[in-house]
Amino acid sequence: MPIAFHRVYLESAGYFMPGEPVSNDAMDSYIAPLNRMSSRIKSRILAENGIKQRHYAIDAEGATVFTNAQLAANAIRDCLRRQDSDLSAVSLLASGSSGGDALMPGFSNMIQGELAAPPMETLSVHGICAAGVSAIQAAAQGVELGAHASALAVASELPSRLFKRSRFAARGYDADFDAHFLRWMLSDGAGAVLLGNSGRPLPGASQGVRLRLKWVHQRSFSGDYPVCMQLGLTADRGKGHLDYPSWNEAEADGALSLRQDIRLLPHLFDIGIHEYAKLVRDGWVDPDKVDHFLCHYSSEKFIPVVEDLMEKAGLVIPRERWFSNLAWRGNTGAASILIMLAEFLETREVKPGEQIFCYIPESGRFMAAYMLLEAEAVHAEPVAVGAVAGAQAVAAREDASSADADAIAPPHDPDMAPQGLGQLLTELAAIWHDYRSRVWRTPVVKRLRNRQFQTPDYLNWMENWIPQVREGSKWMREGAASLTAQYAPLAALIDMHAGEEQNDFQILFQDYRTAGGAVADIDALRRNPGGEALNAYLHGLAATRDPIGLLGAIYIIEGTGQRIVPALLPLLKASLQLPPDAFRFLEYHGHNDEHHLARWLSAVELALDCDEDGRAEQRIVDTARRTAALYLMQFHHVMEADAA
Repeated sequence: MPIAFHRVYLESAGYFMPGEPVSNDAMDSYIAPLNRMSSRIKSRILAENGIKQRHYAIDAEGATVFTNAQLAANAIRDCLRRQDSDLSAVSLLASGSSGGDALMPGFSNMIQGELAAPPMETLSVHGICAAGVSAIQAAAQGVELGAHASALAVASELPSRLFKRSRFAARGYDADFDAHFLRWMLSDGAGAVLLGNSGRPLPGASQGVRLRLKWVHQRSFSGDYPVCMQLGLTADRGKGHLDYPSWNEAEADGALSLRQDIRLLPHLFDIGIHEYAKLVRDGWVDPDKVDHFLCHYSSEKFIPVVEDLMEKAGLVIPRERWFSNLAWRGNTGAASILIMLAEFLETREVKPGEQIFCYIPESGRFMAAYMLLEAEAVHAEPVAVGAVAGAQAVAAREDASSADADAIAPPHDPDMAPQGLGQLLTELAAIWHDYRSRVWRTPVVKRLRNRQFQTPDYLNWMENWIPQVREGSKWMREGAASLTAQYAPLAALIDMHAGEEQNDFQILFQDYRTAGGAVADIDALRRNPGGEALNAYLHGLAATRDPIGLLGAIYIIEGTGQRIVPALLPLLKASLQLPPDAFRFLEYHGHNDEHHLARWLSAVELALDCDEDGRAEQRIVDTARRTAALYLMQFHHVMEADAA
């Protein structure tokens, strides 16, 4: 299942290509033919892969001009320069590569040393093409969890050192086709991305756009297939280079030749497209909504293969939406997708709402990686001349408030889910984060954040809210009464919860009167249009047979009380000159809904235990999504008079 992200933005992307571009004709100066077969193999491979030029970090004499750590460091510098960011603000560096300059220590540590970077967390991912995605995923998880406000992911490759003619001297300048193959396929380069939670506008061709990372998905099939691309094993994969008495003997036996078994490659794209089809089926990606498809393929020969498999699956992404720089940047392994993404953002305009879908197959022992990013508009309020200081103060408050919003965790942490509930809580958390973000941007909350909230606003809010809270226990009891015998234990639990909440509206009404509310008859209060819609939906659902989906509604409603309300309460108290007992309902729910959510978890477990048709989870998710939309409408209508 993909890892979903809700507050991770790609803030910048950069790359570094060493030296001048090397054309196909000039390759022999760097990657000299080994024997009479070499030229024929070279011509055949270059005719198929579509690469016209590439870059090497070695010179024509075979001397290393840039180390791999230097390639990575230069890509990072380019990435930071584009966003005018400082390395001192980065607290996590994750790298991906098929190999650094040394067997030890880790590649990220060598890059950090090359940059003379301050102390930070590091992670080195050793792999092949998907290693760059693994580095991005690790950096994104650090940002999503709040451990890091800013993180770097970098991928760098320097395979040319393995292709020098001198590397084959121990074998009499002889090599089989599998060892020849990659000499004409791979080249050097590095790419880097800066991830953060600030959502700053992207540098490059797009204006006023930020790029959110929606999810990353990786799956390895190494248990199903033999090794395809490898370095360090004999041709028959039977012996490793460390098993020889010396590296000289390992080199003479071909165990230090980088090779690929091209006969296995068709399987790679087959499993990749099947995994893609699953992502579509499960709703993670919609081909019709993909505006830009960045596909990492090692050879243009594989384009029709990918297209054909997509067509057979009925999930084609039109070719005009594809982007690749293979022809002029070459195949740089783990760095390819980062270089591709950086150059794409540098040269192509991305508009709000557009999606970028990335597909990265890895042929090492077969792995498939995918990423989805979505562009969002960055809305900035106009600043009047002479009001710069005030605007800066407002911006600072907005940034702080946004950070507070990002810190509002979902009601239940999917990572702490009881056995069997992980997927359900993950899906609900995705709904929650979107809902929380949207609530934080409603007029009522915006006025609170900007310290413009006044007592009449609070009274208006409660006038809308009191009749909604009053109905809460009613639809819960109706729902419990609609449960059939198989759900009897669940019905009893919901009845208990409804009983505890049936008089809560009286506390809220007393707060309203304490704050100066003029309406003395509680029956005279009316829900706003959003509240009416939510109330009608919940009562209508409660009247259906076995309305298990109501647990999704409770997740959103109780979560609002336990997560969002405590974040708003300090803002209310700071804005309003009211006695403490004017906020009793909000304080009560901020404390008590924690117990309610624990009970909710028990109710969900009961519901799933009693579920005979296997549809309970989906009904809970669907109802949570609809409830979130309606509850959001209720928030919007609190300030409807001002909006008009």
